Amino acid sequence: MCPMEKIASCEIAYIPIMSENYIDDVNKVLNIIKSYELEYNIGILSTTIRGNKNEIFSLIKEIYDTMDEMTSFTIDIKISNICGCKIHG
Repeated sequence: MCPMEKIASCEIAYIPIMSENYIDDVNKVLNIIKSYELEYNIGILSTTIRGNKNEIFSLIKEIYDTMDEMTSFTIDIKISNICGCKIHG
């Protein structure tokens, strides 16, 4: 069942560059994702997230701002406005 609000899907792949401890950096990003009340699925190469589009954009900004102070990185992001839900009405 989907809420009436607009749902977005997002796939994020965070890649630390020149990190002294890339596992810790990835875990920091995962902890940021877990702190949001969004549906997420952590995969081997990326994490998929589903929820309110504004919260997803806030999450992406928090990841960027937090990690920007710690290390160099790239983030591959795919965002879709198709959530796989049908609103009946």
